[in-house]
Amino acid sequence: MNILIVDDSKAMRGIVMRAVKAAGLAEATYLEAGTGVEALASIRGAEPDLVLTDWNMPEMSGFELIKAVRAEGRQVKIGLVTSESDPTLRAQAMEAGAAFVISKPFTPDAVRAALQPVIS
Repeated sequence: MNILIVDDSKAMRGIVMRAVKAAGLAEATYLEAGTGVEALASIRGAEPDLVLTDWNMPEMSGFELIKAVRAEGRQVKIGLVTSESDPTLRAQAMEAGAAFVISKPFTPDAVRAALQPVIS
């Protein structure tokens, strides 16, 4: 399984990666992107199986990334890892094609619970 982690903070990409590995995906291949624009290029080229993206990033937000990926007809599973807690924004993300939303701060158990239905 190829997993793309997208966040403008390198430290946060590492934290998300460790949590995903702890959730049972230690053997996956991991790719990283620092912006939504980089992520979109990576999705077009590497075609990952799963994308975990931050919501608030420069150039292109995680929400805009989801909309762009879906507009291209790509069916890659995408989840948001975000500090956004507004239920309306979360509902919009799901309507746009997010498979899950994980709230920051998160625990490995929360990541595991969000990923289980997606990777089963």
